[in-house]
Amino acid sequence: MNRRLLIVVCAPALALLLFLGSCGTTEKSTAPEDVNPFAAATVGTDTTLEIITWNLENFAKNGAATVAYVADAVSALDVDIVALQEVMNVVQFRALDDALPGWDGYRAVTAYADMNLAYLYRNSSPLVVESIYEILTDEYALPRSPLVLQGSFAGQPLVVINNHYKCCGDNRIEPTNERDEETRRRDASILLDDYIARNFSGVRVVVVGDFNDELTDDQEDNVFDVFLQAPDRYRFVDLDIASGPDSGWSYPTWPSHLDHILITSDLFDAMARPDTEVRVLRLYDYLSSGWSEYDKNISDHLPVLLRLKP
Repeated sequence: MNRRLLIVVCAPALALLLFLGSCGTTEKSTAPEDVNPFAAATVGTDTTLEIITWNLENFAKNGAATVAYVADAVSALDVDIVALQEVMNVVQFRALDDALPGWDGYRAVTAYADMNLAYLYRNSSPLVVESIYEILTDEYALPRSPLVLQGSFAGQPLVVINNHYKCCGDNRIEPTNERDEETRRRDASILLDDYIARNFSGVRVVVVGDFNDELTDDQEDNVFDVFLQAPDRYRFVDLDIASGPDSGWSYPTWPSHLDHILITSDLFDAMARPDTEVRVLRLYDYLSSGWSEYDKNISDHLPVLLRLKP
């Protein structure tokens, strides 16, 4: 992908400047224009399913440059499904989709302040996407209605549920205050648990997103308790990351680990297979200016990967 070229003009005669190129500064990628900086970041294989959750922070935060960086990353990672949060600009999202041959994109439109959920996904076998739709659309606990991708992988039914929970709070659940941020996140988890039980029993379900809270809080203030207390039905595959050093977390500037991947019991066996991998993808390691370049042009969150063989 070509990076944008920024020209700062200091001569009064623009035509003369364009002709001579003698005054001004340029800022561009340090890599040649035809080189993908993320080329060595590939995680996908021909036989595994890869799902990424990625908050793109007010996409596209640096305009066309962001589109180019994200397109490079998605192309290089070679995954199957990318669940996105904070996709604000529909025109730039279409440009991102257009920049990815062999991919399709879907963006919801109902979120407050246009902070919509979206998907990018391969449009070829073994992944088959049958439908994408919102659920729980009138629930106060959910400021962004969960976005479901339903289909199959290698002939096996698959459901992905993309989320972006309410932010902020004081790390305490106020049980009788429905407007409390932690209470809303707890209630959102309860709603999701109920919906999955009623609609997707016996189906491979992957719940992803920016959940805006920690997995490791004490039980009385843990908004994910409904999932954590049902280990026979659910598993947060990134729990070891959340319990580990902050160098592995998805939100480095806090630092905290807010972006999670939850699976249902129908995928437990798959998690035990050798090809399985769960990790935060430190994409800034592939950029010449590191985190500052990533944060300026892409996001303040890092993507989280689940790779397995269903």
